[in-house]
Amino acid sequence: MFYRDERLALFIDGSNLYAAAKSLGFDIDYKLLRQEFMRRGKMLRAFYYTALLENDEYSPIRPLVDWLNYNGFTMVTKPAKEYTDSMGRRKVKGNMDIELAVDAMELAPYVDHVVIFSGDGDFRPLVEALQRKGVRVSVVSTIRSQPPMIADDLRRQADNFIELDELRDVVGRPTREPRVDAPEEVTEET
Repeated sequence: MFYRDERLALFIDGSNLYAAAKSLGFDIDYKLLRQEFMRRGKMLRAFYYTALLENDEYSPIRPLVDWLNYNGFTMVTKPAKEYTDSMGRRKVKGNMDIELAVDAMELAPYVDHVVIFSGDGDFRPLVEALQRKGVRVSVVSTIRSQPPMIADDLRRQADNFIELDELRDVVGRPTREPRVDAPEEVTEET
């Protein structure tokens, strides 16, 4: 539930939201997403968190990052770390959980409602801490994928769970094939 006079902030875990939308078969239209939440309350900030491959000549996520940066999103990025796993496969790791949590706690005194776009169970203590400060917390992810993309304890802790699939008609566009975005390569170490 949202109230029109609430001060609102969005915290988007880019790789997690990308994976959840992909599992449901659609892409996020970030212009529509921003408009939808501006309609729901007084949006103070919309943060987007992602790790970037800095050593590549071209990063497939760079155009999205640049577009978001020029269109009302506060971008929080850091270099992704590259490594080779035990099977000899190239892997990329970029965890932005701490940056998101710190920003949410710093903004807590200035907002009434925080919306976290992630199903990562590591955010449950953050949700609980925000609630202790009097901030209502909604979490956007999906239980309709196989397996579900949201941790059960995160969903239970949140004041409100928003099923991403129910936002499809409001913030989605059909997935383009083939898809070669970097976020699916970036994994988080837990």
